[in-house]
Amino acid sequence: MTEVVLGVCGGIAAYKACELLRLFTESGHGVRVVPTASALKFVGAPTWAALSGRPVATEVWDDAHEVPHVRIGRKADLVVVAPATADLLAKAAHGIADDLLTNTLLTATCPIVYAPAMHTEMWENPATRANVATLRERGAIVIEPAVGRLTGADTGKGRLPEPESIYELALRVRHRGLEFDLAGRHVVVTAGGTREPLDPVRFLGNRSSGKQGYALAKAAAARGAKVTLIAANVTLPDPAGVEITRVGTTEDLRAAVVKAAADADIVVMAAAPADFRPAAVAPQKIKKTDSGTPEPIVLVTNPDIAAELGANKRPGQVLVAFAAETQDALENARAKLTRKRADLIVVNEVGADRVFGADHNDVTILGSDGSTSTLGELPKADVADMIWDRAIAVHKSLVGDGEVT
Repeated sequence: MTEVVLGVCGGIAAYKACELLRLFTESGHGVRVVPTASALKFVGAPTWAALSGRPVATEVWDDAHEVPHVRIGRKADLVVVAPATADLLAKAAHGIADDLLTNTLLTATCPIVYAPAMHTEMWENPATRANVATLRERGAIVIEPAVGRLTGADTGKGRLPEPESIYELALRVRHRGLEFDLAGRHVVVTAGGTREPLDPVRFLGNRSSGKQGYALAKAAAARGAKVTLIAANVTLPDPAGVEITRVGTTEDLRAAVVKAAADADIVVMAAAPADFRPAAVAPQKIKKTDSGTPEPIVLVTNPDIAAELGANKRPGQVLVAFAAETQDALENARAKLTRKRADLIVVNEVGADRVFGADHNDVTILGSDGSTSTLGELPKADVADMIWDRAIAVHKSLVGDGEVT
């Protein structure tokens, strides 16, 4: 049984930590809640005790003979602080230990995940950004806050991610232990399928659900990366710890990817952009004609985003392309690998009932060095980690183990 310490700070989002606690306990994890004094003004100790089934630790002086400020951190397999306030992040970054939670953070040798929640101005303040950077440099996972409704009428970045997303990311961090091999790296992941409008109500598109791209983004966040996820028409819940840009068409996707890739270490093009778009978009809904024969739709070719990225790669930057094929998959993928100047290409055979929308994938990874790795059918989360394993190896071969491009 995993021993989890759930630290709770004094913010209006403290009530969401109750749901996070329930997710941990109902899946069989033992949880010790360590709230700050301010947190107890939002949610009382009896609530935490009832939900965890354990006494709530609030003071360094409680049960002093057991030395709780040292024991709790030492026994933990995982520490999650949600919500984490600007005050708590500052104390953690500077090693201040003035209550039981901050003492626990100093003594814990397990993975630590911080889920910040605060007003936008506080999150964007240079002092907070510096504290977050310090914690990440030391190997902690600091989740990017969500964008949405804050306290009162305010809206912006600083909202606590949903408990289910925090829970999923925390378990992935626990699974990987202290191996944060993407820490300090910026990765860009695309997901979903683009849509090219025919008229105000119709579009050309594809069946991509975005599940593999989202799995890649989640895995990268759990491995410590700064993640930019560019999502094309995806309806999945937002993953915790990533910056999300939403796009519609292939041109939108191209603009967003080119911008995000400017300082990225690794770019993974998991989205399925439409190869063609209508030459002209009808201003009104296209009507049936009396003859029953519609006017032909003239198509033009969309830009090849991966090829553009490959042609403009910075030294040390890694490009991972995808090839969704219906026939001659490996032959077509090898040609794409060369044409797009990618370092790796992930190829799978797709169809109406294959891959798109499924929770499993069956892929082969081809490398520009001539390597071939066939993974077999696996959950998309496992496929994601294997893709990152290969991409990280390529990146290290280009820049060395400790360098960041």
